[in-house]
Amino acid sequence: MNTRERENTPELAGLTEARALDLLQSVGYNELPAAGRKGIFGILFRVLREPMLLLLLACGFIYVLTGEARDGILLFASALFVIGITLYQEVKSERALEALRDLSSPRALVIRDGLPRRIPGREVVPGDLVQVTEGDRIPADGVLVRSTHLSVDESLLTGESFSVEKSPLSAMDSSADTEAPKHCRLYSGAMVVGGQGLATITHTGAKSEIGKIGRSLQSAPESTTPLQKEIGRIVRIFGLLGIAFSVTIAVAYGLTRGNWPKGILAGLAAAMSLLPEEFPVVMTVFLAMGAWRIAKKQVLTRRVAAIESLGSISALCVDKTGTLTQNRMSVRVLRNKAEVFDVAVVGTIPPAPLEVLDLAALACNPTPFDPMEKAILESFHARRSGTVRVAAADTLVRLYPLSTGIMAMSCAWKSGDGVVVASKGAPEAVLGLCHADKTETERVLSQVAELASEGLRVLAVARADHDGRMPLPENQHDFEFKFVGLISLEDPIRPEVPAAIRECQDAGIRVLMLTGDYPETARTIAVKLGLPALVMSGTELSRTDDLHLQQIVRTTSVFARVTPEQKLRIVIALKAIGERVAMTGDGVNDAPSLRWADIGVAMGGRGTDVAREASGIVLLDDSFTSLVAAIRLGRRIYDNLQKAILFILAVHVPIAGLTILPVALKLPLLLLPIHIVFLELLIDPACSLVYEAEAEEADIMTRKPRRADARLMPVRNLLSTLAQGSAILGLVLGMYVGLLHYGHPTEQARAGAFLTLILSNLSLILVNRARNTGIIHTLRSHNRAFAGIAFGAIALLVAIYSFAPLRSLFGLSVLHPPDLAIAILVGVSSLFVTALIRAALTRPLTQSSE
Repeated sequence: MNTRERENTPELAGLTEARALDLLQSVGYNELPAAGRKGIFGILFRVLREPMLLLLLACGFIYVLTGEARDGILLFASALFVIGITLYQEVKSERALEALRDLSSPRALVIRDGLPRRIPGREVVPGDLVQVTEGDRIPADGVLVRSTHLSVDESLLTGESFSVEKSPLSAMDSSADTEAPKHCRLYSGAMVVGGQGLATITHTGAKSEIGKIGRSLQSAPESTTPLQKEIGRIVRIFGLLGIAFSVTIAVAYGLTRGNWPKGILAGLAAAMSLLPEEFPVVMTVFLAMGAWRIAKKQVLTRRVAAIESLGSISALCVDKTGTLTQNRMSVRVLRNKAEVFDVAVVGTIPPAPLEVLDLAALACNPTPFDPMEKAILESFHARRSGTVRVAAADTLVRLYPLSTGIMAMSCAWKSGDGVVVASKGAPEAVLGLCHADKTETERVLSQVAELASEGLRVLAVARADHDGRMPLPENQHDFEFKFVGLISLEDPIRPEVPAAIRECQDAGIRVLMLTGDYPETARTIAVKLGLPALVMSGTELSRTDDLHLQQIVRTTSVFARVTPEQKLRIVIALKAIGERVAMTGDGVNDAPSLRWADIGVAMGGRGTDVAREASGIVLLDDSFTSLVAAIRLGRRIYDNLQKAILFILAVHVPIAGLTILPVALKLPLLLLPIHIVFLELLIDPACSLVYEAEAEEADIMTRKPRRADARLMPVRNLLSTLAQGSAILGLVLGMYVGLLHYGHPTEQARAGAFLTLILSNLSLILVNRARNTGIIHTLRSHNRAFAGIAFGAIALLVAIYSFAPLRSLFGLSVLHPPDLAIAILVGVSSLFVTALIRAALTRPLTQSSE
């Protein structure tokens, strides 16, 4: 019986969907206990350890002890409000990350109701029939029932680096799965490194062998990224400053004014004003929401560092098939020694060219994974006639896989009393198998060049006959092959790719096409895509040393006939000359290149599990345009994160100054802990919501890539930030001192200064929303988060200044109309003052900034 026909026999029908659903509900999902997932109580415990919250509770406790229970209760209520907001943000981020974990679940190809179906690996149940092929990670423990030269890497369980040959369960083996011999068993987490097989699942989740190992197999935590290290350093610096100023102010206030409780409150307020506790919030929200935004572009982020690196990518090494092209190959031209037949022309294929198609089909994997093999088999079944000479071949005896030594694949089929061996592959390799002389080689390669110039992918086909009495050779090179002809396939480029490549070129990103195509085919495709047509072949690359290769990759953008090992060399060479490299890949052998690249990009549709695990991001739709969209979003995320961090620093300058300077100048305290809490409730949403939602800059894809060593806070921008904060500090402090000087009571002067400070902070948010455009353009641009926060802040101010109990809680009094007008005028004027400072000092957001 033909191997392909046997796939639909009743014993291989698999489970029914209804039975699989029942089993899923009874045994649970095929997954290990999650590592690092926080429950509501875990999140609450972490929130309660936040320094800002502890300072807030301490202030409330001191207020209660000093008899000001009303202020203490208000601070406790504020603490509960902060806890609620933080819990909401954390739970929202956790849910977003949980959804991304579901997206990243390995896929499994199961047979249910007699049909193959790809499902998340976590939905595999005992009794499922699972089909595995080279590059797949086995989703659960099972017993092999059918295989073709299957070898498995079980190093995850055994520690042994060599692969293990597997064979199906035979009638002589025990039918009990617990007693099945080891050579029949597949284990969850093992990697298929060769061949293919069909297995019945026996144990899933915690009951699998890897599940029994438990927590020792949980993934190690991700290392700290450069961005996290930089922010951690800033937090430590401000934390130490906060402690130092807190102690100094508390002691100074107590010694000079003799009121130690008030001094402690002033010290705690100073600590609260200097502690930039928004940084962790910003990092969590930006990275979680950034990963989710990228996922909506059909790109899954597997490592946080990838989000950082996206904006600095300067070189994209891209596979052609499926990424730049539609991955819908079809047979176009058949050519034997005498005839050329264009399959696109309607009509019956003559017997001689049809033999080429027939042999090419027999040289395919019975259950193909490669798009070219799928196209060959589709054309074979659609057009073959009963007159083909090797149609009697019905049983696959042996498969000789493609290797780095021989870029050709051969299949030996039983045919009558003998064996027919069909081979297909790179023309050079097949001609080598045929031991072709120089004349024939030149003739065939000229035909290959002619077809390749039309942008076609060309394979050579050969045939060998074996009498069947002697054992088959171990190496396909030992057969006496005879050249039969050429088969050419076409894979149209994706229509949107040329525009995406132009977008990359405008953004200073080089696109390099790495392909296994014939050089002339690669050159034709490159011209259609808009890439420079300078091509280097794998043969030339193998004769080039690493130092010379570093010079070549500066100008060459197309590499043809390259092996996975040569892809790795190209990546290393690009990194050696200072490029930040993203590399796409889908195969097992692509994993080293994906790991070495700054961002490994795996294919979610046709890629193997090992490629996905080695990558930083996964293209769920295998589309190049999705990758470019992710780079665009990566630049936007970094831009907005930079804006948020600089805003946090700017806004803390007036808060810290207005807490510390009145003590130094022996003035009444301006900011009390309740005021700082109010400001924090404004700052946290501003930096984590307003800036995260801010639209991209107009020139985001016309800048050069950000340098790898670029600082999050360039010196010039840091000076601008400090200058903006200092300007607001001067305006608010001047307002406060002026009102006190003209005899206004402390509560009234505080009321005017506090109103000016809130309006100035809103102005600061608005001014720093955009860096490369003027304030008028920023005012016109829409940001719902900013509109909501501005409306909420103004509404709260109206409530505080309108109702006596709230004014009393905040230590404020009624502002007379002239004072109110002056406070509003000064607050609004800060908009233009900070805008002028930004225009004069801030370096425009360029990806190549220092």
